[in-house]
Amino acid sequence: MPETAADPHSTNSADYHDPTVVDKDPYDVDIADFNVANPHLFSSDTLWPWFKRLREEDPVHYCRNSMFGPYWSVTRYQDIMEVDTSHDIYSSEPSITVGDLQEDFKLSTFIAMDRPRHDEQRAVVNPAVRAEQLRIFEPIIRERTREVLDSLPIGEEFNWVEKVSIELTTRMLATLFDFPFEDRAKLTRWSDVTFAIPGMGVIDSDEQRRKELLECLAAFTELWNQRINEEPKGDFISLLAHGSATQEMDPLEYLGNILLLIVGGNDTTRNSMTASVLCQNLYPDQFRKLKANQKLIPNMVSETIRWQTPLAYMRRTAKEDTTLAGKEIKKGDKVLMWYVSGNRDESHFDNPDDYIIDRVNVRSHLSFGFGIHRCMGNRVGEMQLRILWEEILERFDSIEVVGEPERVPSSFIRGYAALPVVLHARK
Repeated sequence: MPETAADPHSTNSADYHDPTVVDKDPYDVDIADFNVANPHLFSSDTLWPWFKRLREEDPVHYCRNSMFGPYWSVTRYQDIMEVDTSHDIYSSEPSITVGDLQEDFKLSTFIAMDRPRHDEQRAVVNPAVRAEQLRIFEPIIRERTREVLDSLPIGEEFNWVEKVSIELTTRMLATLFDFPFEDRAKLTRWSDVTFAIPGMGVIDSDEQRRKELLECLAAFTELWNQRINEEPKGDFISLLAHGSATQEMDPLEYLGNILLLIVGGNDTTRNSMTASVLCQNLYPDQFRKLKANQKLIPNMVSETIRWQTPLAYMRRTAKEDTTLAGKEIKKGDKVLMWYVSGNRDESHFDNPDDYIIDRVNVRSHLSFGFGIHRCMGNRVGEMQLRILWEEILERFDSIEVVGEPERVPSSFIRGYAALPVVLHARK
């Protein structure tokens, strides 16, 4: 997925956005009052008509008032592409989420840097996910996928997110970091804590977030100290410890980059895994198509990533006064590229709200981003999803969703906390 942020913003209340928004018709609300960064729209999955109206009537929209201050929403495919590839006009600094960094806990990370520092630090860790590494990873991923799937109960309800999506992605994370495998659940916890809204399930306060992330820093500092005294290896920590552009990072910059790599390798892939199961239930005709022709699996993977859009947006900050789609954007303005809206843009995708596994132009989806920040680990994520479905179809007749999904309350990460399912054995 796109390089993922690691700059948790401060929130003082779980009710920092109006929860009654989920009961409102966006066509009855003054469009000038739209605040589509409201997480309640995402946890309730009621965001779609709000973004549709913006694309129709005000595709570059100015939100005058939010907890995070004013910001622009860019909602059409082509305008998003323009922002995402205009690095001389739109900066990734200081943050790629709508909230700004806490003054006394600024986690620097290369996704929130411009050239040349971005390119230098990204180049250090990129070897861990290059093509030659994928050939090494594939049999490992397949073996672990088989192990997890073979451990699942048949005919009994369980939470797919917990038993499959989290387990598979956390195992892969432990491999990429060469992290102690028996402690891998800590990686999931730190990923969840990074963007959790205090009071909405995962953490109670910003102080708790900081405490847990400092525990993350302590654990990874110990691993750094081990790797710096060893011969260089191919895992993320060794690459950072021995990289010329990352050897002198201060502790918060190191923590920021660690969280970037954790969230990027965990939240995005695991939520696409869950969405793929949900979609096969919401669109049974597409599931029948997939079972009849397994060569469609790679395209199905891309369609799932488009349909889900695991990272709903990325922020840029205008470096100078500029114009976008006729709107005057001032230097310093926050500009949010809503990938989740661009992936449903009717001008680029036919029937964009539908899930179509043989969609012709699906590879042009926005979920990985474009330009210098395009997802570094997209091939690893796609491979995990492909192998998962190859092994699913070998074993099961269907994965039946038996309850409503529980969605994460976040306007940044489009994720799932739970998806109740029952497996039916292949006949």
